[in-house]
Amino acid sequence: MAEQYLLGVDSGSQSTKVYIFNKKGDVVCSESAPIKPLVARKPGYAEHPDDDLWDSLKAVLQKVMTSFTGNPKDIVGLGLCTIRCCRVFMKADGMLAAPVMSWMDVRSYERFEDDPQIAYTSPTSGYTTFRLTGEFKDTAANAFQWQFPIDLDSWDWSKDEECFSSFGIPKEKLMALEMPGTILGYVTEQAAAETGLPVGLPVVATANDKAVEALGSGIVDKTSGLISLGTYIASMVFGEENRKDPAHYWTNLSCIPHKYLYESSGIRRGMWHISWLKSIIGEEYAQQAAREGLSVEDRLAREAQQVPAGSDGLLTVPDWLAPADQLYRKGMMIGFDERHTRGHIYRSIIEGIAMTLKGHYDSMIEELGIKPDRIIISGGGSNSDLIMQIFADMYGVKTVRNEMNGAAALGSAICVAVATGVYSGFEEAVENMVRVRDVYEPDSRNHKIYNKIDTGIYRDLPKMMKPILQTAYEACQ
Repeated sequence: MAEQYLLGVDSGSQSTKVYIFNKKGDVVCSESAPIKPLVARKPGYAEHPDDDLWDSLKAVLQKVMTSFTGNPKDIVGLGLCTIRCCRVFMKADGMLAAPVMSWMDVRSYERFEDDPQIAYTSPTSGYTTFRLTGEFKDTAANAFQWQFPIDLDSWDWSKDEECFSSFGIPKEKLMALEMPGTILGYVTEQAAAETGLPVGLPVVATANDKAVEALGSGIVDKTSGLISLGTYIASMVFGEENRKDPAHYWTNLSCIPHKYLYESSGIRRGMWHISWLKSIIGEEYAQQAAREGLSVEDRLAREAQQVPAGSDGLLTVPDWLAPADQLYRKGMMIGFDERHTRGHIYRSIIEGIAMTLKGHYDSMIEELGIKPDRIIISGGGSNSDLIMQIFADMYGVKTVRNEMNGAAALGSAICVAVATGVYSGFEEAVENMVRVRDVYEPDSRNHKIYNKIDTGIYRDLPKMMKPILQTAYEACQ
């Protein structure tokens, strides 16, 4: 029997990544490309320029199909994972009626204002599905509950007229919804010419990007938590029911039909905080790292390894992107003295990310009454031994790094495996395709230090600094 290959797409906020896997979850080949910087025509706006998301996907698909040495006929399907919480307006012919609004754009969450030019409004997954298949269909699990009238119990458009009308979206301007792990359509001749994909290749529904990442990380029960280290950082646990009105988390649709993810509050701009430090650290430092055969992150990590837990009292609150309705909020670094070096700053940023998220995670699992015995960490940050150990020490449980930390692409491929019958269900696919690579045990001494900082001052720091930041913001206007 010929080998079966699964194509997984991970279209993110900073880049487009495409992987081809075999049915064991091994990477056969992969390609990626950055997307263009967002455009802010007005305060609060954040648009993807031109048709960049589609153009980027086309280019990466062409590259991966060129590098693939197998028989394209043995690729059984394409799983499509795109950025959640974006908003797309489409004309009747399926083309863009306006630039795609990023999840960071305030308009993405505003009530829909009808326009004759707009024939459909959808997340990016619906638009990309059309470009690949010509079908006006989308996954139910990427219809964000604060943007679209989705019923989280039925996984379909709400039949509550009051709920539906509150969004202002005419029913005929919404796409037909399909479950994750089902076929949305097939690659058209035009899409094949633009991407290099085989004509007729099945395009499979996945979910919102965090849910696809959770599936690709192996989150299929309550024994594990997940921390997703991306442009937006959040923690998640598996759920069986739509829990309404929780206090310390929200209920998200899973990548497994009629299952759920409970998701904590998160950190906007997430791992970008590290990118910010790299951008100001200087070209000379980058050149020195290159001469040593290191990336900038690796060199910073080497310096940070020499810094004790707690960074000698240097505390960072990672809040570099203020919400549109709280523009006074700012990130903070406090506690500098003559001991502090680049390594301290780097470690303090990581500790600030881990500690901020731990507060959210603890509140969530306490409300749920669960205590996962391990935390899976996914995303590019999980490549760092330093980050993995800091999270283990901070949370006081073992942290796990899987063989494939590009979990969203793997989750997309798992959906393909289910939709095309490679595996009988999601659990079987996860068992065969997701594997642990490394486990990090917590250091009890460091855990005590972090816990003392966290409960003693850190959790109250944003509240304590609020009036100071408000005054500073007002003074600078």
